[in-house]
Amino acid sequence: MARPQFSRSFTQQPPIPEVGIEAAVAVMRSGRLHRYNVVGDEPSEVMALERDYALWQGAAYCLAVASGGQAMQIALRASGVVPGDLVLTNGFTLAPVPGAIAAVGARPVLVEITPDLVIDLDDLAIKARNSGARYLLLSHMRGHLCDMDRLVRLAADLNLRVIEDCAHTMGASWNGKRSGGFGLAGCFSTQTYKHINSGEGGLLTSDDAVFMARATILSGSYMLFHRHGAGPATEAYDRIRLETPNTSARMDNVRAALLRPQLRGLADSILAWNARYDLMAERLARVGIIRLPQRPAAESYVGSSIQFCLPGISKADAATFVARLAGVGVEVKWFGADQPAGFTSDHHSWQYVAPQALPNTDAVLAGLFDMRLPLTFSLEDCTLLADHILDAVAALAAEGRL
Repeated sequence: MARPQFSRSFTQQPPIPEVGIEAAVAVMRSGRLHRYNVVGDEPSEVMALERDYALWQGAAYCLAVASGGQAMQIALRASGVVPGDLVLTNGFTLAPVPGAIAAVGARPVLVEITPDLVIDLDDLAIKARNSGARYLLLSHMRGHLCDMDRLVRLAADLNLRVIEDCAHTMGASWNGKRSGGFGLAGCFSTQTYKHINSGEGGLLTSDDAVFMARATILSGSYMLFHRHGAGPATEAYDRIRLETPNTSARMDNVRAALLRPQLRGLADSILAWNARYDLMAERLARVGIIRLPQRPAAESYVGSSIQFCLPGISKADAATFVARLAGVGVEVKWFGADQPAGFTSDHHSWQYVAPQALPNTDAVLAGLFDMRLPLTFSLEDCTLLADHILDAVAALAAEGRL
């Protein structure tokens, strides 16, 4: 008997909590949408969000900005990156990461990944030494954390300033320490497909007062830096406020109002995502042809998407696999295609980056498939999704393609 077609949308997110909608409407009724447009010393929604998120993250400081990409660009500039500098980053990530490096006039040095989809720390050490790069924009791509203890040791040995791209790891941790807390700064996204949703938005965290003062002026605080919910003391700005340009990348009060109640519910959301991820991973792991990235015991992850590999699959067969799943309503992304599609691209299509040989990364991406797991999917939906994937794999194997 044929399985039922999968009919749910892979892009449908849960609704904004009613309390968030009410708070956003209150902001709109006030007309005070700009983060600094307040009455007297009353805290704005953005100030409150910065306080809330600093507490959640366990960071001294938090800055709310217009997007995750802006958080990365501001972090790079505030850390000291200037045009022409070399910045190390993962060879497998999404385009906003090398895009942030290019946007500040720096040059990406791409580092290989392992079959577990994390940065290859051996290749990182080699390329840091050979290139002389002193900055690492570390992407926790698709929610996978490398050995963060070793990463911290390497960064100290190599004199690397580490900025973490945590767009996919909000709430994840390594040995109990939150992602975003291992280097100079953590960059988070609140874009619709991330863990809390304001359409667009970003958060930048750090424990370094001088760094955060620079970042705050860069974000466009004018001389209103004292109106921040989790910012440095005013004396940190004495020189920085005059020598740092304004790049106008602020978050507004409407988006902050939408985010605050979602942050309060994030722990429950993580449990729900992981229930879906674990169910699918357990079912897919029953078939030896399918390889799932290994999750170290030290890692506490947020399973808002799932990745699996079919090692050795040809491009033609990978395209067939994706098309067959699409035919039953299952939307799977493949990172080995010749051309970028939707949000999916690889280093070959980043033509603003100097071409670099990444044979190990290319071999992984050739058989890598990726699927979102929105919380609008039930556990029963995830069972059906896993079974459709298993059916498509079995069909290729029966045809001698795997």
